[in-house]
Amino acid sequence: MVRILPVFEASVIGESAVNSRRRPHAVAALAVPALLAAAHAAWPTVAAAQQLPTMPGFSPAQSLAQRQLEQMAIGGPLPTRAKTHSFELSKEPHIAGTPAQRRTADYVIAQMKTMGLQTELRTYDVWLPHATSVSVTIMGRDSVSLPLAEQPIPGDPVTAMPQYLTVNGSSAAGVGEGELVFVNFGLIEDYATLDSLGVSVKGKVVLARYGRSFRGIKAREAEKRGAVALLIYTDPLDDGFVQGDVYPEGPMRPMFGVQRGSVFNGQGDPLTPGYASKPGAPRLQPSETVLPKIPVVPIGGANAQRLLAGVRGTDIPRNWQGGLALRYHVGPGPVRVKVQVTTDAATAGTKQIHNTLGYLRGSEYPEQYVYIGAHRDSWGAGAGDNISGTVSVLEAAQALSDMAKRGERPKRTIVFATWDAEEWGLMGSTEYVEDDSLRLKKGAVAYLNQDVSAQGSQFGGGGTPSMRALLRDVVKSVPDPRGRGTVYEAWRLTSGTRADTLEPPMGDPGGGSDFAGFYNHFGIPTADWGFGGPSGIYHSAYDTHAWMEKFGDPGFLYHATAARIGAAMALRLANAEVLPYDYAEFARTMSRYLTPVERGLSQKGWSTAPVGQLAAAITRLEQAATAFNTARDGALSKNVSKAQRDAANNQLLLVERAFARDKGLKSRPWYRTLIYAADVDNGYSSMVFPGVNEAIRYGTQADTQAEVTDLVARFDAAAASLKAAQGALTQAPGK
Repeated sequence: MVRILPVFEASVIGESAVNSRRRPHAVAALAVPALLAAAHAAWPTVAAAQQLPTMPGFSPAQSLAQRQLEQMAIGGPLPTRAKTHSFELSKEPHIAGTPAQRRTADYVIAQMKTMGLQTELRTYDVWLPHATSVSVTIMGRDSVSLPLAEQPIPGDPVTAMPQYLTVNGSSAAGVGEGELVFVNFGLIEDYATLDSLGVSVKGKVVLARYGRSFRGIKAREAEKRGAVALLIYTDPLDDGFVQGDVYPEGPMRPMFGVQRGSVFNGQGDPLTPGYASKPGAPRLQPSETVLPKIPVVPIGGANAQRLLAGVRGTDIPRNWQGGLALRYHVGPGPVRVKVQVTTDAATAGTKQIHNTLGYLRGSEYPEQYVYIGAHRDSWGAGAGDNISGTVSVLEAAQALSDMAKRGERPKRTIVFATWDAEEWGLMGSTEYVEDDSLRLKKGAVAYLNQDVSAQGSQFGGGGTPSMRALLRDVVKSVPDPRGRGTVYEAWRLTSGTRADTLEPPMGDPGGGSDFAGFYNHFGIPTADWGFGGPSGIYHSAYDTHAWMEKFGDPGFLYHATAARIGAAMALRLANAEVLPYDYAEFARTMSRYLTPVERGLSQKGWSTAPVGQLAAAITRLEQAATAFNTARDGALSKNVSKAQRDAANNQLLLVERAFARDKGLKSRPWYRTLIYAADVDNGYSSMVFPGVNEAIRYGTQADTQAEVTDLVARFDAAAASLKAAQGALTQAPGK
């Protein structure tokens, strides 16, 4: 997963967020009763709801009714119940493919059945080899095997339970032995620096720091350059003692803490690319995939310090020094290291994973779907990543199912999903979207993602620009548990957004979490949000219920708050008379991405005429969106017919799908949308207009022009759908 952390730069209304995430400042824990009292004091009343502006997509009368329904939904999630769910789901490590993980599926299904939801357990057989042994040995006359397991914490019994071995998911089995070379973050530019220093990693064991790129990219680049094994550690400069007290005294990572995580540079079952991994499906051989071919092992800071203490050779570049108590050197050697990993690939490489689905059927449009989902699997107990997201989904489901029992059923179907094996490459959600592709293409309204929804008190949000105004509006009605007004007001405060003309920045949907199958593959609008704070337990054995109670979310107030946002978001989308996307903001956001395209063309010495072509197409979309918004609001203030609204909504579902190209990106065909994708050379950061920008980076001027021509046509197709939606609302009935 990619953690949602607050960002502190403000941006012009509609502008996309910066890609970087800054760690929130620590906040003192307040007494739970005081927080609850403050939250209820800030709760908007029905009278206050009457003073709020009309909602986009609702008539004035329906807008008032919807505000009142949302207040009912916001009142549903309970911190006490959230705490119980968190405890039950994080009481043991539950890695995908294990019996413990199946128990989390059974728990979720049982809870949803008690809510009265229709439930489904969707099972897939995926390539998921588990490590069976791992060793890292310093070779020499007196060889020393490093202690790799994370040490138990007194008072936190879950940390004393058997752990998943310290092997990165999808690491190759085998042995790699050679002199050690320190490669900083293992970025492409870091290897360019090593080349300039005359240092090769061929035949060497590589040591890299976590951060700045997806760990799978680190593995890819090390393997590409001939390294025989890769060790990855988290430097204390990033989330250890340099940042604060370490667990159990504080929330940060101890020196023996380890960050696990997948190194698969792909999505879904690697043996069934592009189609669901069901019985009888054709399967590739592992050797035919992009799975790593070298052992990849994460280690703690203490072991990294022990290794680096003996490395000499080339001195490091100035900005490569980390937070360990020694002077770093590049090497190679004289330290020589042997890395050995074994897995169950030969005997049990394929394992079952289980998605859970709970359906709250719509009263008017049962074949249109609003999804809210979170992954259940973790690398340990996973109280934050991602039981917090699972709890948010469960509490939103409870709130809306309780309302349905009282006769307030949503108009569209709401699907409450928990996914398996996200940590191994978005496997559960990817297999689902490949399995249900026809249903999703036709009727999916939006996907709301919950990945680490509560691990602090500072709000952050993101998603496609068409969904950002909706998220901002919803959080204006949700109280902040710390008594800082609404979540929106607290968000403005903590992000440093002071001017009235500015909005807090929001993140782009590049990749790395379960929205990818919905958005990157099909162009289905998405939004996500969560509460962050100081944390150093990411993907470690210390991501436990005890840590969450003490540091992450004492009282579980933010678990409930994330669920309140989710319940209101889902209900807004499910009940809208006209779907409340904002394509005017979408277009304005797109226009701000033109400058980097122009810069890239200029650096290549190519014509910048394509920028003008794109700018004109974006302007046409903005004009169509602005005209549609005006027509929508005017039509809803009158007696527009259901048939007209239905016709408009059918066209609105096509707008963002217009940017999803069936053949996908040249670099990664599974990624179809041409608006956002994860950077192919980074894995975490977003690349905007990926077809165009990858052509500039790797292709020719002709390739770039072809991508621009294609993208222009897609902007025009999106504008045409908006014009058709406008026509449906404004033409006389029967025409």
